[in-house]
Amino acid sequence: MRVRFQFRRYRLAFRAAVRTAHGVWTEREGVIVRVSDEAGNSGLGEAACLPWFGTETVDEAEAACGKFDEWIEAEALGELPVGLVCLRNAVAAARGELAAVMVRGTGEARRAGEGRVKDPPYLGVAALLPAGRAVLEALGPKAEAGFRVFKWKVGVGDVADELGLFDDVCAALPSGAKLRLDANGAWDRRKAERWLERCADRPVEFVEQPCFAEAAQGEAQQRKAEDVLRGLAEDWPTPIALDESLVSAGDVERWIGDGWRGVWVVKPSLFGDVAGVLAQLEKAKASVVFSSSLETAVGARAALTWAFGWKGEARALGFGVWPLFQDARCDGPYAAPFIRPADVARIDAEAVWNAIN
Repeated sequence: MRVRFQFRRYRLAFRAAVRTAHGVWTEREGVIVRVSDEAGNSGLGEAACLPWFGTETVDEAEAACGKFDEWIEAEALGELPVGLVCLRNAVAAARGELAAVMVRGTGEARRAGEGRVKDPPYLGVAALLPAGRAVLEALGPKAEAGFRVFKWKVGVGDVADELGLFDDVCAALPSGAKLRLDANGAWDRRKAERWLERCADRPVEFVEQPCFAEAAQGEAQQRKAEDVLRGLAEDWPTPIALDESLVSAGDVERWIGDGWRGVWVVKPSLFGDVAGVLAQLEKAKASVVFSSSLETAVGARAALTWAFGWKGEARALGFGVWPLFQDARCDGPYAAPFIRPADVARIDAEAVWNAIN
């Protein structure tokens, strides 16, 4: 089948800078792809690249898009290099949406859905809290809005200062609330142990990626960081979650093979074969948290669809990030303590395509 392939690169400013251990993030870049048939039906997908996670760069994704003719055989889109994980994800999402539209158009949608396990009526959402002292101003309004799971970015400032803030944050949490700490790989073993010692009697659900070494640091440093993660998971009662350590299906397979018993933070937008990754995790009975890559509404719709299809343990989603962009047309559903399938269905991905024209 011949399809029309279009793409648009975007650069969108955040409403407020996002501070993490990777630095200050002021804007989001990526590529939106559109796959259409000759009847005008179409689907959209997003390559929300995060090079410091180990994905391709936006330049690489854009260059690969530019090699396709506007009208091509659909099978050619499946020939993208394996390393272009975000672009492969985007193309798969766009083709999947197009296929779904075509099924609905032929009246086969009801029969195709027969026997399918129903999605949960709603999923909880964790509120994203900013790094530094701004956390104390943000926590109160989030709690009043009904959130009971919070994710705080740490590993940004001095350890002693952040540990002091940690006490204040825990004191401000509503009764029964849980806190997730996301270090983005900023700590060494000593710093991580200082935090974990403090976490032992606090309402901390898990500590996300306390240590990490990028590929550029070499295999020896990567192995050392992974050994530290395993040791922390075995020695301390607070669960450890993998995030930056999960960039490819190969990473997932390797950690499963190692017997990882902690939490898995899955950003669906960063995997070229999401279905394959989730199948591995489901078979391993993994404890999975679906999380945002701070993508636009296009990528968010696809990622949230995967989250609602997950049949394992339902942990609060890491999608409490909106409003995110200065251009609100590109946001996903407004952050609330719960999200429903209907909220995902209402996402206007076409508005993003038009906004970046």
